[in-house]
Amino acid sequence: MKTGNNLKSILILVVLSYLFFMFGNGLLSLTNPDEVFYTQTAKEMIEHKTWAVPYLFGAPQFEKPVLTYILMRAGFLVFGINNFSARFIPALFAMLGVIAVYFLGLLAYRDEKKAFFCSLILMSAGFYIGLARTVFTDMVFSVLILFAFASFFWGYVRRERKGLGTTLFFIFCGLAVLTKGPLGFFIPALGVIIFLALRRELKFILCRESAWGLAVFLAISVPWYAFMIKKFGQSFITEFFYNDHIRRVFEAEHKGNDTWYFYPFSMVACMFPWAIFSAASFFYLLKRIKSNRTQPIYLYLACWIAVVFLIFQSAHSKLTSYILPAFAALALITGDFIYDAITNKKPFIIKLILFNWLILACFPVVLLVAANHYPDYVTTKGPVYALAIVFSVLLLVLLALIIKKRLSAAVYLFMVPVLLVLYFALFFRGYFEPYVSSKDTCEYLLKNYAVENRILCSRSYVRGVRYYTGEDVAVVNINGRPLFSPHPIPDFRSDEPVREFLQKQGLTYCILKKGSVEDIERIAAGGFEVEKLKKIGDEYIVRVRREN
Repeated sequence: MKTGNNLKSILILVVLSYLFFMFGNGLLSLTNPDEVFYTQTAKEMIEHKTWAVPYLFGAPQFEKPVLTYILMRAGFLVFGINNFSARFIPALFAMLGVIAVYFLGLLAYRDEKKAFFCSLILMSAGFYIGLARTVFTDMVFSVLILFAFASFFWGYVRRERKGLGTTLFFIFCGLAVLTKGPLGFFIPALGVIIFLALRRELKFILCRESAWGLAVFLAISVPWYAFMIKKFGQSFITEFFYNDHIRRVFEAEHKGNDTWYFYPFSMVACMFPWAIFSAASFFYLLKRIKSNRTQPIYLYLACWIAVVFLIFQSAHSKLTSYILPAFAALALITGDFIYDAITNKKPFIIKLILFNWLILACFPVVLLVAANHYPDYVTTKGPVYALAIVFSVLLLVLLALIIKKRLSAAVYLFMVPVLLVLYFALFFRGYFEPYVSSKDTCEYLLKNYAVENRILCSRSYVRGVRYYTGEDVAVVNINGRPLFSPHPIPDFRSDEPVREFLQKQGLTYCILKKGSVEDIERIAAGGFEVEKLKKIGDEYIVRVRREN
């Protein structure tokens, strides 16, 4: 393979990745409830002058390990504390993940064009783009898992690189453990062990290189946990290991997701616009495993996907982001399937492409119906109509390519719809931003009123209000569930504590959802004056004044 071709492909991937993951990241305000959570934590680490202890609401918080916060804090030093810098680390890791898939594809398939195409599949998968542009730990964690799997496979197929590949495997496992916990080791380790066991080559990893690698892994991953346990003792152990790991195995944080089909559906649907091809690629993968026993990549990818699926499927607490570590492997099997089908002119590929076109053709219809069905949320329909028209033109171009059997061009063009929707959302963000972020609400409150006491918030707004105002906050959540991970702030779930709180404060400003406004009006009846000051998006600014 010519090095010049590789460099050209990498440069193209970097430029495209920037457009898919990073360009425009400063435009949309940080959203509730998670982006503001992670950003506020890194921000408070700066305020407390620490690189080791995550803080939130002025106290140590133990929900996630420290690596992502360290990287975010470093980003803040370079770019300042803003929307772009908060999203820079996930976007950067997403770009690195695309490049890693390219190199793994080269190593596995020995076909530069196929490796490049697999990278494009990952780059344009809708859910991957979403997490690349969102402040979570999942992208950093998933790309480190990808690096670990890629490093081991490099050492496996290039035996002269076994030592380096094994060492890198353990290094990336250690960094993954510092990003999201013990699963950073168990996912790649179980995948590799099952793969070697099925190949009857377990002795490959029972070697001196693995012993040294394990020592490096422990040197990377253990010190921070030891430090936190020594400093905070049982409170860290209970919150991090029990509440955020063990309890989530047995108790669903989001009960509606706790179904047998949640992850199978998510794995396929979140690969949009490649979902139909991803579903078909599983059958192709099984066929390739049976017919290509000399090519280990197919069994390796199957073990990788299966381990991610089985680990998270067994837990009752399910979130779509949990299965992101499988997406690189999904992109590799999907890209392999599409590329081979088009190259070998398989008749079924035309049917799949047409079916995928029909799925895309539903989008402008659904968009227009939704715009008319939810007038409260779509106050100006011009951008919606513009997107529907542009999308329809793209569909006509796609259909023309399919009719002319220019299948490669049609498949490449499938990347565009997601990018089109993304940029329309960014440049017309003003129409929906108030519904996903508390920024406008908080700015209005601080600009027009003197806030001197705790701000009373609905549960879903509390993190955003803290981030955008810097003020102390309390939660009103009548008859609601407690926060899954406790925060060191007042959390009122019945009437009397709220009334006592309002009585003590005298004057209280609130940022509430509609249901919480009704609760406050009921609780404050007799003895308090309740005034609705402003509604921005779904958020009500309410002032409660104690009557003398």
